Amino acid sequence: MTKKVRVRFAPSPTGPLHIGGVRTALFNYLFAKKHGGDFILRIEDTDQNRYVEGAEQYIIDALKWCGMPIDEGVGKEGAFGPYRQSERKDLYKQYADELIASGNAYYAFDTAETLDFHRKDHEAKGKTFIYNWHNRLKLSNSLSLSAEETQAKIDAGEDYVVRFKSPQDETLHLKDIIRGDIKIDTNILDDKVLFKSDGMPTYHLANIVDDHLMEITHVIRGEEWLPSLALHYQLYKAFGWEAPEFAHLPLILKPTGKGKLSKRDGDKLGFPVFPLEWKDPKTNEISRGYKEDGYFPEAMVNFLAFLGWNPGTEQEIFSLDQLINDFDLKRVNKAGARFDPDKTKWFNHHYMQEQYDEVLAEAFKPIVDAKLNADIDSQYIGMAIGLVKERATFVSDFWDLTHYFFTAPTSYDEKASKKAFKEDTKAILSEISTIVNGIEDFTVENIQTTIKGWITSNEIGFGKVMMPLRLALVGALQGPDVFDIMYMIGKNESIKRIENVISTL
Repeated sequence: MTKKVRVRFAPSPTGPLHIGGVRTALFNYLFAKKHGGDFILRIEDTDQNRYVEGAEQYIIDALKWCGMPIDEGVGKEGAFGPYRQSERKDLYKQYADELIASGNAYYAFDTAETLDFHRKDHEAKGKTFIYNWHNRLKLSNSLSLSAEETQAKIDAGEDYVVRFKSPQDETLHLKDIIRGDIKIDTNILDDKVLFKSDGMPTYHLANIVDDHLMEITHVIRGEEWLPSLALHYQLYKAFGWEAPEFAHLPLILKPTGKGKLSKRDGDKLGFPVFPLEWKDPKTNEISRGYKEDGYFPEAMVNFLAFLGWNPGTEQEIFSLDQLINDFDLKRVNKAGARFDPDKTKWFNHHYMQEQYDEVLAEAFKPIVDAKLNADIDSQYIGMAIGLVKERATFVSDFWDLTHYFFTAPTSYDEKASKKAFKEDTKAILSEISTIVNGIEDFTVENIQTTIKGWITSNEIGFGKVMMPLRLALVGALQGPDVFDIMYMIGKNESIKRIENVISTL
């Protein structure tokens, strides 16, 4: 019987969740759902010095907004809790002790000053200091000291760390779903710290123990963890546990394609790198979020899926269900994925067109009401949106595209006025005003038939009438069909605007 797929997203609460982290969560979520498995949220907060107030809730809110509900984890307890590492710290010492007992780890008492001296001494000789097989017997640890000396130091309350004893002269054969087979010479590995005398494990030990106890079958994480893969494999072997399968996702690169995408890139080029707005509790600095910038969660999920994954077809628009169906880790690239802010807007524009006008009207209504200091009918707002939405990328674009549906122009575009107004324009518009006044049933069809009929029978060029008429209604030569605008603002308002342009220009 094959094991049930269980994956985890395990961020540290050290600040807002970068979109690289959201992409990692998404790939874990897609993989779990594709295989009928569980998606787990674990908070890795062993480093209490870097803990930031509010960051954990931010992570939970970001996953919710993206439409990736967890099956178990922080906020949704399951059989494998607790899901915060700080609440599991009593667990880890027994596993550190187990590794010492089996000879796979040892106590090290070297002070920070001693290690710093060795580091600088190596640098002066043009070498790099690595704490491992070639020098550990010369340093202060339970391998170079007798059992009695070691115990005496521990009893005296000396600070220590527990280090992993990396093997000498071995070749590790590691497997990665995305990167294939990896060979590592153990002689270049350092003896990583697993546990500190303050009772806290390092990331490496806590991570392995938790993944094992939570029965994680696949570890899908960022490329930055690739250098830790050798140690993690060895820890599984040292405990006699079956290792999960690993997949290391490519980096998300700057829009230039050079270097990892950072918050600075977003600030410089004017796009967010966080899913939700974040207010720093220490500095009160506010960082922009995709949600607050007007992106739809579906658009964000769609563009993040394409940062490193390729469906192998020309299709670019995927719903979450389609992504789950088509997602395959074997189609994730090794190379870094360049972030394209314009492409993210392209996705948002697409999802804008898919939204119901009523839904967009609800989002746009507060903006209209604030601009006009009035309570505008949602249905009317929705009708206006329906006429312009193909030109919009964000809800915030709507005011520029629809303001003339709500308020008459107070000025007229100078360039457009010169183009539209000729010697006979006033006379033509006066005639149009009279014709409009005579239309009984003021529907789009009747307005169109009447005005077009008059233009044709008088053998006037369409532009001579339609351009100044549009200018009168909008204040510029833009907007949807003129007859739609007239129907929306009504007969009286249409006449008023035509009369106004005649007297003004």
